[in-house]
Amino acid sequence: MRVVEVLVSLLLAVVAWFALGPVPAMVPALAVAAVAPALGRVDLAEHRLPNRMVVPVIAAGAVGSALSWAVFGELRLVPLLAALIYSGVLFVLALIGGMGMGDVKLAAALGLASPTVAIALASPVIAFLLGGIVAVVVLIRRGRGGHIAFGPYLLAGYAGALLLAAGQQLL
Repeated sequence: MRVVEVLVSLLLAVVAWFALGPVPAMVPALAVAAVAPALGRVDLAEHRLPNRMVVPVIAAGAVGSALSWAVFGELRLVPLLAALIYSGVLFVLALIGGMGMGDVKLAAALGLASPTVAIALASPVIAFLLGGIVAVVVLIRRGRGGHIAFGPYLLAGYAGALLLAAGQQLL
């Protein structure tokens, strides 16, 4: 199982490289790639996203923003706004009982790892589409009491957004 996780991490890192190139935004993208498979596995098994895995990705996002500022001489607003909006929406959903706080923190991390508007928009859209489809299936099979772990869909949405961005770079 760990071998598969390492291979998935490497694949996500390669996709991030093709999507972003050698820029400071690679720091948080590589941090996401490093923890994504394990985070998905833990969330599916335990319905939680451990702080010890999510908080370092948030820190990597802060480092990426600081490096962007140092390299380009300006603060990149897209990742900061993406983190604020994405986690803010999930925080509201957590308050009304639809999400966990781990999902909120992961959304902040993924927002900080989204250096372009296209990635910042595609990531949550893909996540909610995938998660919504699965939620409908769970609702049909288990009724209103069924729950799903949303972290894997947040991560899949980010991976899908990077894949779309990499595809655009290759065309």
